[in-house]
Amino acid sequence: MNVNRDSCRPSKLGLYDPQLERDSCGIGFVAQMEGRQSHRIIQDALTVLEQMEHRGACGSEANTGDGAGILTALPYGFLARVAADQLGVELPQPGRFAAGLVFLPRKATPYEAARRMTEEVIEGHGQRVLGWRPVPVQPDEADLGATARDAQPVIEQLFVAAGPGWDGDRFERQLYLIRKQASRAVREAGVVGQGELFYISSLSSRLIVYRGMLTPAQLRPFYPDLSDPEYISHLAMVHSRFSTNTFPSWDRAQPMRWMCHNGEINTLRGNVNWMHAREGVMRSEVFGEHLREVFPVIEPDGSDSASFDNALELLMMNGRSLAEAVMMMIPEAWQNHETMPDWKRAFYEYHSCLMEPWDGPASIAFTDGQCIGAVLDRNGLRPSRYYVTHDDRVILASEVGVLPVEPALVRAKGRLEPGRMLLIDFQQGRVVPDEELKRHWATRRPYARWLGDQRIQLSDLDPARYDQAFDPDTLLERMRAHGY
Repeated sequence: MNVNRDSCRPSKLGLYDPQLERDSCGIGFVAQMEGRQSHRIIQDALTVLEQMEHRGACGSEANTGDGAGILTALPYGFLARVAADQLGVELPQPGRFAAGLVFLPRKATPYEAARRMTEEVIEGHGQRVLGWRPVPVQPDEADLGATARDAQPVIEQLFVAAGPGWDGDRFERQLYLIRKQASRAVREAGVVGQGELFYISSLSSRLIVYRGMLTPAQLRPFYPDLSDPEYISHLAMVHSRFSTNTFPSWDRAQPMRWMCHNGEINTLRGNVNWMHAREGVMRSEVFGEHLREVFPVIEPDGSDSASFDNALELLMMNGRSLAEAVMMMIPEAWQNHETMPDWKRAFYEYHSCLMEPWDGPASIAFTDGQCIGAVLDRNGLRPSRYYVTHDDRVILASEVGVLPVEPALVRAKGRLEPGRMLLIDFQQGRVVPDEELKRHWATRRPYARWLGDQRIQLSDLDPARYDQAFDPDTLLERMRAHGY
């Protein structure tokens, strides 16, 4: 089997095909419902992760893991201090700058080329590069294995200031375009054989991700940033990766940019193919002529989780809320559900005409910084349990017992049910019930009326009225176009 020495990934051979990559893992998050930030949230989430060590995996080297990571809100105070101390840069106000971790090639020439190309893309989109901060890492203290060390990229923190007139969602969309265009440019350039080592782990004015080819116990010592008392957040999402039939790599570790995932997407090939097919007819009021800069929507060489994250991000960046997008991608079992309310059935049926379900045994946690939640697949084949405490924390994980909580402190507890969603709204400071959440999004538009006006049943068609178009001059061409 041929293995890329830079990324430690094998190429397609025999029964192994990189396109069939799947993973099954442990997920969790800790959140403060009222949005109060503290370092305790980070430490508690890391404890949750470390208690799910058995849900991760390693190879023949016990100290080379399949992947582990943490997603948090952007720690503005911490970042302002390190940017001033290490780069001599004064960061703009929160919301007016973005930060994110970037994996870069190790060799000097491709390293400089990747940074230069990224900066050119940023400036071309009207934003300003503030600097690159080498992220402190401690492979020795973390006892990083030889395979993980061989594949370890240079890890730097990129700071980007918003250009005049760019803020809020408009700034986030520009960052999305920057990341997509820079990733494509560097990878397509090949960058002297190490293009695969370039990966923008996250780039946002709201969220940041620390991850790598680590075991759960290695994440905390490997990234000393996470132990700094000034690193505070109101949420922290963690992931321990078990790559069931995949090969680990630094960029495949989770959380992704908006979510983390335990399970498998069994419909992945169809989902990816349909997303590619739709690129030719996609239109966007938000991006306009710049929409083509996000293609391919599904980035190459990603896992099923990464592909899901790509599709989720596209929906969000085009104006859909996070909860609405998740409802579209992971619908309840609505087709034969005789007692489902008509308003909910209409929502799912309408959106089934726009997108196929990303189906399979899966528990997915997700956040955009303004809310955090989790959803279970329609069959309920991946466990997720949660606690709500009297000090307004919500703790969710793939299993119970991952974080010590005094019984007297527990206000409520439960488990995710098949097709149900748990959502914490930080602006409202509460857990939004599944029924209330779905009623809100399903009744915002007249989906039932749209279906009644626009849906066409095969029984409504009169075959005699339509030309079957068996034109012998174009028959072969049309058959090839449809895959024959």
